[in-house]
Amino acid sequence: MAKNEKDHTHHQHEQLDRSKMDHSKHVGHAYHEAQVEEGIHGHSNPSQNHDHPTHSDHSGHNHGHDHHGNFKEIFLKSLPVGIVILLLSPMMDVRLPFQFTFTYSDIVVAVLATILLVYGGKPFFQGAVSEFKQKAPGMMALISLGLSVSYLYSIYAVLARYVTGQHIMDFFFEFSSLLLIMLLGHWIEMKAVGEAGDAQKSLAELVPKDAHVVLVDDSIETRPVAELKVGDLVRVQAGENVPADGIIKRGASRINEALLTGESKPVEKGAGDKVIGGSTNGEGILYLEVQETGDQSFISQVLTLIGQAQNQPSRAENLAHKVAGWLFYIAIAAAVIAFGVWLYIADFQTAILFTVTTLVIACPHALGLAIPLVIARSTSLGASRGLLVKDREALELANKADVMILDKTGTLTTGEFKVLNMETLVSQYNKADITAFMAGIEGGSSHPIAQSIVHYAEEQGIQPVRFDKIDIVPGAGVEGNANGRNYKVISQKALGKAVAVDVPKGATLSILVEDGKPIGTVALGDELKETSKTLIRALKQNGIHPIMATGDNETAAQGVAEELGIEYKANQSPQDKYNLVESLKSKGQTVIMVGDGVNDAPSLAMADVGVAVGAGTQVAIDSADVILTQSDPGDIESFIELANKTTGKMKQNLVWGAGYNFIAIPIAAGVLASIGITLAPAAGAVLMSVSTVIVAINAMALKLKN
Repeated sequence: MAKNEKDHTHHQHEQLDRSKMDHSKHVGHAYHEAQVEEGIHGHSNPSQNHDHPTHSDHSGHNHGHDHHGNFKEIFLKSLPVGIVILLLSPMMDVRLPFQFTFTYSDIVVAVLATILLVYGGKPFFQGAVSEFKQKAPGMMALISLGLSVSYLYSIYAVLARYVTGQHIMDFFFEFSSLLLIMLLGHWIEMKAVGEAGDAQKSLAELVPKDAHVVLVDDSIETRPVAELKVGDLVRVQAGENVPADGIIKRGASRINEALLTGESKPVEKGAGDKVIGGSTNGEGILYLEVQETGDQSFISQVLTLIGQAQNQPSRAENLAHKVAGWLFYIAIAAAVIAFGVWLYIADFQTAILFTVTTLVIACPHALGLAIPLVIARSTSLGASRGLLVKDREALELANKADVMILDKTGTLTTGEFKVLNMETLVSQYNKADITAFMAGIEGGSSHPIAQSIVHYAEEQGIQPVRFDKIDIVPGAGVEGNANGRNYKVISQKALGKAVAVDVPKGATLSILVEDGKPIGTVALGDELKETSKTLIRALKQNGIHPIMATGDNETAAQGVAEELGIEYKANQSPQDKYNLVESLKSKGQTVIMVGDGVNDAPSLAMADVGVAVGAGTQVAIDSADVILTQSDPGDIESFIELANKTTGKMKQNLVWGAGYNFIAIPIAAGVLASIGITLAPAAGAVLMSVSTVIVAINAMALKLKN
């Protein structure tokens, strides 16, 4: 997270990370119960949203599922009709064991196929129209071609049987199976979107159902959060979750915003400070004025972003669209050539059969499932690890990343203070004595520095010294009396002179003074997260150069960078981080930026892939391509692994899905007939099925390390 340069002090301690106390005050959006109920638990889930833009706003298959609503509903309603057709129609003139026919069953099939074409085929034909308008036929055009040719020829075949009495093969089985598989593929994609959205439910659960509204006469009315209005004054008891975002009017407390902003420790808040709905109030009672409701709530905006981003195709999907476009032109060319050649060397009926077989063989059964199945599997795996990929292209870009720029506090470090060193300055006291004095005088404070000292004493099994009286000394620190002596814990600045101790790089030094004489010191620093070193090793193994960019000073940055063994940039303003990303990109490098704060937003947006850690602030989420719902650096490693494996599976499935078509189309057209090699319709059907099964199994084989 980018840092500001304002000092936050505890008894004049020079706190290492200055940004964490301010960053939460920049956050302006929060949760609202109405959005929680409708956006998460109701019809507004992006996986079920019917209000997508029209297909004309997009291109081809990439967005073919957006414009025409709920593919789950279309698929499930089409399935019974399709199954009947499959049961009554031979597969390329080969009757399977489960199939049967009866008198006029082909008429029944023709009627059912017409119904299926009109209802289930509509979104694909609309998609094809859009592709042709944009002069870029692709997946939707190829699907529509297969549906149209197989349907029209099959209708002709049925009519010709009754007119001529001759048996003519139809393609109703292929028509039905193609339509059902394509609808299933689109539903799978929508389901994947839904899984990403469902992962946000844990955030929605932070919002309480009811709020305590303060009326004009100061009485309290319990009111559903959905009925809160801007300007309402609400009371938040100690330990309760904040019902909506707003400004504190009365009271002071420490607010835990970790699950919302990535802020790793409770933040002190008072009158005039902003609070985020869903955060947890600490020990005090707060009166806050509601500022945001409805669409401006945090959860509503996150859902909108996820829904919008899921409609953006990755380059792999664009490749699938291009592959489908090539197949479209190849199928048309092969069909035209086949018709002309076979009309010349045989007869019209033979020419028509080869032509239709060629076009039906081109139907992209496997290709239509190649990408959706991988996306569904990848999204599910990601969501289970707390990885919400808003922009699928981020996966492919991350797969070829050259550099990752990482914020320090909240990303690589915990943002919490830890005792790094305890020293004695006089011979009559040892380190345990100094610890006991410090823990005793700090025992009554809830400040993070004080609590870290108390916790350190507990870990060491040291009993704190009992103090008779403890007071805050304005502008100096804290003091108290014990055993007839006066003790103070102050910063080196407040002491006014240097002490002869080695201070770890980036650490904050506090000094224990007895009757005006320094007797001991404690060095406190920001602790590395457990998985930070593992992440850096993983990045280097993947050929990604890590750079830490932080707003902290040179000393603080250098200490962390040396421990991790990485390059660093200190004293980085938001503009500096932005310029760093821009400079690396201008050199042709693919850049991933990882941050969790408002001040990281410009660089997150500028990077090829922006990653918001710990859900980040609303602005960070808006600027990022990937949201990591936890603050664990190990999740970044999981994201890189997910990107590598997802991209690999997409490419493998495109090879399987398209490879069959590229080989089968010319053979189906009869180019090898002169040497006795032809593709029988039944063999073509078997190859189609095998190819589809292979891409499905390959997609499900996508796994991440435990």
